[in-house]
Amino acid sequence: MSVPGMVGAAVLQPVAALLVWTMVMWVWMYATRLPAMARAGVDPAALGRGDTARTLDAALPAEVQWKAHNYNHLHEAPTLFYAVALLLAFTGYGDGLSAWLGWAYVALRVAHSLVQATVNRVPLRFALFALSTLVLMALIARAVAAVF
Repeated sequence: MSVPGMVGAAVLQPVAALLVWTMVMWVWMYATRLPAMARAGVDPAALGRGDTARTLDAALPAEVQWKAHNYNHLHEAPTLFYAVALLLAFTGYGDGLSAWLGWAYVALRVAHSLVQATVNRVPLRFALFALSTLVLMALIARAVAAVF
């Protein structure tokens, strides 16, 4: 990885990859949701007057909403990943094991997305989420060690 003037910045590559994946999920969500809304006769202008998620969950097929739910999930725990990766990069501890752990985290989150967006098997989703959380904990432990 070549980021001018930054040692330990390899962990930023998986950050960029997860950002791209989040946008892939955004495109997939709308590519399936908008046609489903049209088929269901959902008026987008009326959605702002109540609980949008609950309204869409009731109006659209579950398989369509799985992508939206996953897109939301990519804005939850991954925010910690972004923060810890930046901390590791800025402290010079983002290379080597930290970068490998970053890629493992991204791979597990992508796998989680694919499971949730396609078959949505909760036990498998949970296993992938739990494994990604353990990887995230390892990254956080490395960051704590780097700053203390």
